[in-house]
Amino acid sequence: MRDDEILTRISSLVTEEHELRDRLSAGKVTTDEEHTRIKELETALDRCWDLLRQRRARRSVGENPDDAAARPADEVENYRQ
Repeated sequence: MRDDEILTRISSLVTEEHELRDRLSAGKVTTDEEHTRIKELETALDRCWDLLRQRRARRSVGENPDDAAARPADEVENYRQ
């Protein structure tokens, strides 16, 4: 994915997150459904941001940003552990 595609994906995920919270407030989804989907959205966002950072880092040192690859969710989610 190119940077602009990643940023579009991030925007889409954030929009979905906001809509989901609105649906929860309106009683259209349960708290459990909201929590499950929010976790999925957060993971997808973390992976997008990670890929974007990789691309920017590669570009800043003169490498090809297209060589960056999305990392598995469990790797991205466990950086701090």
